[in-house]
This record gives sequence, structure tokens and C-alpha cells, in this order.
Amino acid sequence: MGKIVRVLKKYPLVGLTLFVGAVVLTLLWLGHGGPAQWIATGYVGAIIVMTAIDMARDILRGHWGLDILAVIAMVATLAVGEYVAALIIVLMLTGGEALEMYAASRARAELTSLLDRAPRTARRIRPGQGGDDQMEDIGVAEVQAGDVLLVRPSEVVPVDGDLLDAAGVFDESSLTGESLPVERVCGDPLMSGSVNGQRAVRMRATACAADSQYQQILALVADAEDAKAPTVRLADRFAVPFTIVSLLIAGIAWWASGDPVRFAEVLVLATPCPLLIAAPVSFMGGMSRSARSGVIVKGGATLESLARATSVAFDKTGTLSHGRPELTQVRTANGFCADEVLRLAASAEQFSSHVLAAGVMRAAAERGLALAPGVEASEFATSGVEAQIEGRRVRVGKLSFVQEVDGSARFHELEAGHTAVAVAIDGRFAGTLVLRDTLRENAAATVRVLRDWGIHHVVMLTGDNEATAVSLAGAAGIEEVHAGLLPQDKVRLVRELEPLVVMVGDGVNDAPVLAAADVGIAMGARGSTAASESADVVILTDDIGKVAQALEIGRDTYRVALTAIWIGVLLSLGLMMVAAFGYIPAVAGALTQELVDLAAILYALRALSGRTSNPELALPTSGRAGTVSASTPEPGPQVGATAR
Repeated sequence: MGKIVRVLKKYPLVGLTLFVGAVVLTLLWLGHGGPAQWIATGYVGAIIVMTAIDMARDILRGHWGLDILAVIAMVATLAVGEYVAALIIVLMLTGGEALEMYAASRARAELTSLLDRAPRTARRIRPGQGGDDQMEDIGVAEVQAGDVLLVRPSEVVPVDGDLLDAAGVFDESSLTGESLPVERVCGDPLMSGSVNGQRAVRMRATACAADSQYQQILALVADAEDAKAPTVRLADRFAVPFTIVSLLIAGIAWWASGDPVRFAEVLVLATPCPLLIAAPVSFMGGMSRSARSGVIVKGGATLESLARATSVAFDKTGTLSHGRPELTQVRTANGFCADEVLRLAASAEQFSSHVLAAGVMRAAAERGLALAPGVEASEFATSGVEAQIEGRRVRVGKLSFVQEVDGSARFHELEAGHTAVAVAIDGRFAGTLVLRDTLRENAAATVRVLRDWGIHHVVMLTGDNEATAVSLAGAAGIEEVHAGLLPQDKVRLVRELEPLVVMVGDGVNDAPVLAAADVGIAMGARGSTAASESADVVILTDDIGKVAQALEIGRDTYRVALTAIWIGVLLSLGLMMVAAFGYIPAVAGALTQELVDLAAILYALRALSGRTSNPELALPTSGRAGTVSASTPEPGPQVGATAR
């Protein structure tokens, strides 16, 4: 009983309609037909006025909706004295809204579960007197980079950080969609939002809460929840024809029978709840399903665009490739020493967020070269970095960037699959660092699946050199390649592609093209915040196969929404034809229409389920049981990567 009261308080208009209906039925049972009719007519009249006002506002905004059918049906039933049927229509409309809210809340459960799990506090460890550590509970917003935190068993990691203990096991399923626990060892990065295993561990925060992975995901989820599903766009395709056909059937039934009651009986079955409810439930279910698989979709309109996409464009570094380049050769010039060129270049690259910078620094560390501090450092997006290292001016980046200070700088011919970074020291060309980045294991399978689904226009857009781009694109099965591009070049080429265009990227320089595409997909696990904010879809795990999965979910969701609408339309039309011959009284018709609504909503909830992975796109796994190494982000300064 208490639960029923809570539901009625949550949906007061439904409760009021039930109360008025009970009063009217009681008066009829007691033989007071007059008062019953006046109460029902007054209440339904008030609902008609409220609905008509909302409808008029929608029309003034240029939105021709389906409320006109409901208004006409209520007016018609009152006009012929079928006030009980009019009350049932009101219950159907108010109950339909309540049912939509319930179904949508179930459909968005995966999205809201992320918000519900957001950590509120953290336990900070401070050195105490006598060598004893002291612990204090603080708000997660108070955590600063460098703080040492204790994460207790089964507790959510509050901010991004590095593991200080020997080892730990973490559940990252809510972030990446990977169901197996992930083992981390001392020094490995921990993602905020992951869940600690069965023993307490210590970690050092590397970012505050606002800059951590989980908080960024929460912001994306909030955007996704607030985004309007394309119900207006999808349902309105049916609004005008359905309204015209319904009025035509009702009008012919009235004319043929000579009985105005027949007009009301037909329109009772033409109320548009299936059209208004089925689509939003479907798209919210699709957003929930994608979140469950590690893909955040910012709104139902994006799902519809994914379903109708015809072209897909990929960035190269960090998208089709692993984005973890390895140094293969140091080619020196003008008498410079190889180790000195690498050491100074790596020291300057400390101030760069580029993925190639991480590769240069790793190479220096592997050779035992100690990096020097720098001053007066500046990074030039898409070009390179310049810094004062040990009193020497070091410039690292694109060949054209180095040629600005030494026009004699040249690259020797590169092997397929290699890329090069030019280095200048004190205004003189010092040499070239040759690196190689490998194709992701499931990149070719992703491209093949996209082509199998009818997306024949697949292109690569990259700022890298042409030889490297063509080699890697060929291995991925991509025939059209545009290399050496600046961000504005990518935007221009995307706009020239056949719409609808999906663009996949991960770096700061990808943010403009992700915003320009019909659907921008950001590889958010290693990509930049700018890219994630500009994109319509964010992939939380380092897996290019999720691109095909996002398109699959979009297509499935759109198909479910369309089918649910057609179920409601066809059932309504069939019942209207029966009512046109006088076989369904107004009250029975109003009750029957509730079953039509239920059928459409139940089918729409199918968008929640479905296959969320394709075996052909699966990443290989390695390591001990319970450890997934292929789908987790590599350590290192990857945030803010830009293609030079």
C-alpha cells in the first residue's frame, strides 16, 4: 500500500485522474448520473485546455506534434456524452507519461549507475610524528596531485594516480566495459572510478578530482542524460500522416453511419501514445547499452546519426595505431653525437604532450640517458616543442618546424611504417629520430566489419608523412589516404565526404574535426580532454573495435525505435478500422489502446539488450588469468596528444 502511495505522489496527475474516476464511478453506481457527468466533463475540460496550450506552444516553435489527436478525441467523447471514455483517455495520457518516465529510468540505469557510484570522500595518509602515518577523511574535491591515499577493499578509486604497493587487482568494468579484473603493479596508473579488490592499497594522486578520468566520464554521462533523444524528429515523420489518416477514418465512419458517436469511438483508438513514448525509451535504452559496453553516447540524436552513417574517417596515431611509437634509429648530422641528440631531444620533449614525445623519452630512459631540466619551454601545437636545456636552445618536431631555424635540415628516405622527428640544437640541424608505430591488432577487422555493414567510404586523415600513412592504411585495408594534414585540412576534407560522416580521433588537433563531423568519436582512454568534449561519442577503453560496436548499437537502437512505432501505428490503425464498423465501444476502445501502448513500450525496451561485442573485433589477451593487458591504457604522458 505504501508503495502505491509513493508512486501516486511521484505522478500526481495520474493519482488525481484515478481519484476523479473513482468519484465518477461511485456517483454512477449510486444513480447520480448528472453530478458524475459534470465532474468528469469539468476535469477532462481542464486537461483539454492544458494540453491545447502546450500544443499551441509547440506549433509556434515550429513543431507539429501528435497532441491534436488526443485533444480531438477528448472533445469528441465529451460531445457525444462518453465522459467515462474521456476520463480513460486522460488516464492514458497521464499514465503514458508516467510509464515513459519509468521505462526511461530503467533504460538509463547503466548511465545513472556511474553517477550513483561517484566517490564522495578519500582517505589521505599524512606522515605523523615518530614515523607513524596519520589518516584523515577528506572530500574528494580536496585531493591534490601528490597526495598519498589509502583505497580500502571494494572501494572506488577516487582520483587518477599511481599504485604505491607491490600489486593490486581492480575492477574497471564500469569504465572500459571489460568484465575481467585487471592486475596492476607498483608504479602502474590507476583510473579513478575503478573498484579496488580484496585488500587495501596505497596510491599517489596524479590529478585532482576535476581532472581525473572518472569525473570526466561523469560529465559526459550528465551531457548524455540531458541530451534530447530524436523523438521529435523520428515521431514527427509519422505525426502528420497518422493524424490525417485517423481523422479520415473517423470522418468516413461518422458519414457512413450517420452517428457522431462512431467518430469518437474511432478517435479513442487513435491517441498517439505509442509514437510519443516508444522512441524516447528506445534511444535511452541504446545509450544505456552503449555505456554498459564502455562507450558514452551524448544523446539519442547521435545514435540515429550512427545508424545512418555512410562514411567513416580515421586519424592514424593513437587511433588506428597503438600510439606507442618505438625509437628505431638516431640519424645524426653536422657532427652531433647520437646519445647527445637523443638526450637533449628527450629533455625538451618533457614539455610536450605529443604521443611521439613519450616514445622519445622512453627511448632515452632505455639507453640510461638522464634527462636534464629545461626552462623557457613552449609547445607549438601540431608542430613541435622548443626549450632551453642546459643553456642550449633545443627544437624538436616536424621537419618544417626545424627548417624555420636551419633551412638545410633534410629527412632521408624512410621505410614504410616509420615516422621521423627532426632535432635542431642552437639553431643547427642536429639529426633525425626515426620511430615506428604499429597497427592495432583489430584495426583491419574493424575496417572490414564497417565495409560489410555497407560503409564503403573509409578514409585515413593524418598529419603524419605520406609513406608511413600509406603503409599503415594498407595494412588496415584503407585505400584512401590523406597525409601531412593540418587540423583545418581535416575539417575541410570531412566536410567534402558523403554525409553522414563519422570521424574517429584522439588528440587535441582532432577536436575541430570531431566537432565538424556529423558524429565525432574520441578514443577517450588515451586521448585529450579537448577531443572528448568536442566528440559526440567517447570510447572509454583503448579499443578501436568499439567504433564498429558503437555503429552496431546505433543501428540496432534505430531499428527497435522504428519497429516499436510501427507496432503502435499498425495496431491502432487496425483497431480503428474495427471501431469504424461499430464493434468497439468508446470505453472498451480506450482500455484497448492502453494495451497498444504497453506493447509498443515493451518492444522499445529491447534496445537495452543485444550483442555488445563482435568476436571478430576482440582484442587478444595475455598474462595470468584474471589479467587483461590488451585493453588497458599504456602508462605515460598520453593526455593531450597531437599529431605533428
